[in-house]
Amino acid sequence: MHKKPVVLNGISTPLLGKINAKYSSSSDKVKLDFDCKGDAMTIIAKCSEPTEFTSFQLTADYSYDKNCRVFVNGYQSWTDTMEYPRNAKQYTPAPIMKKIAYSGIAAKSGFSCSGDYSIYKPSFRQGRFYGFSYGYVRVGESITLFGSLDDSTGYTIFDFDTAENKIYISVDLEGRKLAEGDNVLAKITVLSGGYDDVFDRYFKAMGIKCRPCPLRKGYTTWYNYYADIDSSIIERDLNALNECGCETDVFQIDDGYQRAVGDWLELKKDFFNNFTEEKNPSDAKSSALETDSGLKSVADSIHSKGMLAGLWLAPFAVTPASEVFRQHKDWLIKGKNGKPAKAGLNWGGFYALDIYNEEVREHLKKVFDVVLNEWGFDLVKLDFLYSAAFLPYHGNCRAKIMYDAMDLLRECVGEKLILGCGVPLMPAFGKVDYCRIGSDISLNWHKNSMDIREGVSTSHAVANSAFRRHLDGRAFGNDPDVFLLRNGNLDMTFRQKTALAEINKLFGSVLFTSDNVAEYNDLQMKALRHVFDSERAKILDVSMDENFDLTVKYDYGKGAKTLRIALYSGAINKGEEFNPLD
Repeated sequence: MHKKPVVLNGISTPLLGKINAKYSSSSDKVKLDFDCKGDAMTIIAKCSEPTEFTSFQLTADYSYDKNCRVFVNGYQSWTDTMEYPRNAKQYTPAPIMKKIAYSGIAAKSGFSCSGDYSIYKPSFRQGRFYGFSYGYVRVGESITLFGSLDDSTGYTIFDFDTAENKIYISVDLEGRKLAEGDNVLAKITVLSGGYDDVFDRYFKAMGIKCRPCPLRKGYTTWYNYYADIDSSIIERDLNALNECGCETDVFQIDDGYQRAVGDWLELKKDFFNNFTEEKNPSDAKSSALETDSGLKSVADSIHSKGMLAGLWLAPFAVTPASEVFRQHKDWLIKGKNGKPAKAGLNWGGFYALDIYNEEVREHLKKVFDVVLNEWGFDLVKLDFLYSAAFLPYHGNCRAKIMYDAMDLLRECVGEKLILGCGVPLMPAFGKVDYCRIGSDISLNWHKNSMDIREGVSTSHAVANSAFRRHLDGRAFGNDPDVFLLRNGNLDMTFRQKTALAEINKLFGSVLFTSDNVAEYNDLQMKALRHVFDSERAKILDVSMDENFDLTVKYDYGKGAKTLRIALYSGAINKGEEFNPLD
C-alpha cells in the first residue's frame, strides 16, 4: 500500500469547479479520469493492474449563504436524518457512547454494526454535516442537491463544511477489488431549483422507477406486545380493528411468532393460544386459528376481514438459538479472522447470512415460498437488512453487497409487497414497495436506545419523517413507523400522541397503529378516524431551528395549520393552539 496518499490539486471540472482528489491504493499504476457530461460526472480509475483503494476523497469549494440550511441523509433507515441551520451542530451521541461506537471493540461485538461507524469518522464540530448518497443546501425555497447517481460501486459520502466553505466527497471502497482497465468509482450530479423539481429530476437521472405504493392503513403487533404475542392477541385485535368502522387494509404480525430468529418456518411453543382462558378447555380448538399448517390459518383469518396479511422477518439474521446457526455455520458472514462475525446486539447477539452462498440463496427462496405461497401472506416486512452487508466480503464493497441483497429479496418475493426496514436507502430505491425512513419509536417521547444514531427514538422518527418526505412516491412509499393513541403501556400526553399521529398522516404512506382499538374512548376513536381518512394535506413549509424545534406548516384545504414540536422535549405548540381534530 502507498505510505502516503496521492494528491491531485486543481483539477478543473464543469460540475464542481476546481477540485482536489486524494486517494490511496495498493498500486501506483492508477490514473483518475473525470468524465463530465451535462449535470453528471463519472469518476473512473484506470488501472494498469488489479488494485484496491483504501481511501478516496474529493474536495471542492462552496460558498454557503449565511441563512442556508443543510440536509444530510443518514446511513440507513434508522439513522437520524434532518436539515440543519448553517451554524448548528449535527446530532452527536454522548461522548462516552461516541467513543465506544467508533472503537474496534464495538464493531467486534456487533454494537456498532447497524451504523456507519466503521465506514466514516466525522468531525461532529459546529457547522459540519455529513450524510450518505445525497444531500442538499437550501436557501429559501431553492435547493442545490449533491447526489450519487449509483452507489453500487461504493457508498458516496457528502460532508458539508460551512465554516470553511468546503464540500468533501468520499467513497467507501473498502473490500472492493478493482480489475485491470477502467473501473467506475462514483457517479455524481449537482442539481439546483425548487425542492420538488430537483428531486423529480434527481430520480429521473438515476433511472429509478417507483413501484406502486398506494396508502396503506392498518395494524402491527409490535408496539404493544413486542415479542410476547400469540394467536389470541392477534385474533382479538384483528376483530377489534375490523369492527371499528375505519377503512383498513393491512394487518401485520411482527416479531415473536417464530421459534428463533433464523428459523422462520418453525413457530414458537404455545403460539396458538386459542382463547383457552375464555372458553371451555375441551373447546380449545374452536378458534378460527388452527395449528396444522404454520401461519396459514392466521393469514386466512386476516383475509376473511378483507385485509392484506403481513408478516415480519429478518431474513439475513440468525441467532445461536436457531437451527440454522447450529447446523450451517458455513452460511455465515466471516470476519478477517475467518470466524462468524456478529452483526448486531439484538436478541442477545446475532449473525448474518452470506448472500453469495448458493445454499443460503436456496434456503431464503424456500422460506419466502412457504410464507407467501403456502401460508398466503401478501406483504413481508423485512428488517435488519443492513446485516447482509455490514462487512465487505468476497471482493465486494458494502454497497455492492447491499444492492445484490435487495435484488435477491425482490427475486424471492416476486410481485408481492415488501416493506423494507433497517436498510441503507439507496440500494432499496425502486426495489421495495414501502420502506421505513426513521427509527423505531419508543413508548415515551424521547428515548435514544444506547444513545447511538440508530437507536429507538420517537423524536428522531418524527424528524426523519419530515425531512425524508421527498422519498415518498419517488423511491418507495414512506413508512414513518406507528402512531399510538391508547392509554396504557404508553408514557405520552394525548397532545404528543396526536402530534405523532399527525406527522405520520402528513408524511407517510404506511399508517399503522399497534393498539387494541376496542379499548378506545370517543376522543381516541375520533383521532383514529382522522388519521385513517383519505384527506391529504398540502405541505407548505418544513424547517428546524438551532434549538431543534421542528415547524411544519400545512393545509387540508380549510386554511393553513402549524405544528411545532420541540424535538427532544416533546413540547407541542408550546403556548399555542394545536388540535388536529378540528
